[in-house]
Amino acid sequence: MSETIVITPDSAASEKLADTPFQRLGGEEGVRRLVDHFYDLMELEPRFADLRAMHPTHSEQTRDKLYLFLSGWLGGPDLYSARFGHPRLRMRHFPYAIGTKERDDWMACMVQTLNDVVLDLALRRKLHEAFAGTADWMRNKAESDNMPAGNVVHA
Repeated sequence: MSETIVITPDSAASEKLADTPFQRLGGEEGVRRLVDHFYDLMELEPRFADLRAMHPTHSEQTRDKLYLFLSGWLGGPDLYSARFGHPRLRMRHFPYAIGTKERDDWMACMVQTLNDVVLDLALRRKLHEAFAGTADWMRNKAESDNMPAGNVVHA
């Protein structure tokens, strides 16, 4: 006689899972909407032309990679790591000279995206803080009076 084992999730764990930024954004559709709006702004707004120039000519693959990364980063399925391994964000961005201007341009585009797409003010603030910290960490260009954290690869 075999015994059937039923695993019932802890209600607190279920609530925590449902309260991830990924879920609060609307799951896969919400994250895709965020990513698409971000790249649409970058392509359409003249003030983001320098930022857009740092990206490949066709943005489909870049959009997909950001979507895959953000899904896991926001508490949803870890799609990026399953496909490409550890994100190693800073290392993967070493080929690009990212200084204060590039960080600020990226954040301006993301802040406008958050303001346009994320209706939940508390979530918007939380995402803004998280993106700002990550964007600052990505800086790798030595600048007078403003040295980035970690290794500097661009003079």
